[in-house]
Amino acid sequence: MSDISAVIFDLNGVLVQSEYLSKRLERDYGVANDEVILTLKETMPKLRDTNAPSAWELWKSYIVGGGIDFSEQDFLDYWFSGEGLNTELVEYVKELKENGVKVFILSNNFKERFEYYQKEFSDLLDFVEKAYFSFQTGIVKPDLQAWKQILDEFNLKPEECLYIDDSNKNINAAQSFGIQAVTYSSVENLKRIIN
Repeated sequence: MSDISAVIFDLNGVLVQSEYLSKRLERDYGVANDEVILTLKETMPKLRDTNAPSAWELWKSYIVGGGIDFSEQDFLDYWFSGEGLNTELVEYVKELKENGVKVFILSNNFKERFEYYQKEFSDLLDFVEKAYFSFQTGIVKPDLQAWKQILDEFNLKPEECLYIDDSNKNINAAQSFGIQAVTYSSVENLKRIIN
């Protein structure tokens, strides 16, 4: 791997870890896993947009219709409380920054989840140069503009950047742009790659 001056991290599945919402709803409320996955596939692209309706607006009929007695806040708390920082990776990211590596977050995400992260993981954004969220930028990975905005704003070359994600389609897109990209598996593996 050639010299790296910037590392761009996906958020969910990398810096933030969680059990899948579909598995949690199935276990806790008996909701069929396949139904939740279909609902996620339908709602997530809408939520990631800059003019997105609320998550509750998109999920209410499904949750209430499924017999789950949640208010909007109950639903959001349930969804997001299952998520936590990958503390070992966060510590390594802080080390990277201390060693002069620029660190970025590039996330397809939505407003309510972002607000939860700001509240519960208050230092999450403190150790990065900048975080780019699709609901703010209007650019959703794997659109190449998602990476281009970072490179342009910080005058970076693709070959001096490393992108970390848990999605193969995003890894492939970053690589097609000339960015070194790897699928996240563990902190130890990432350290080996970077070192």
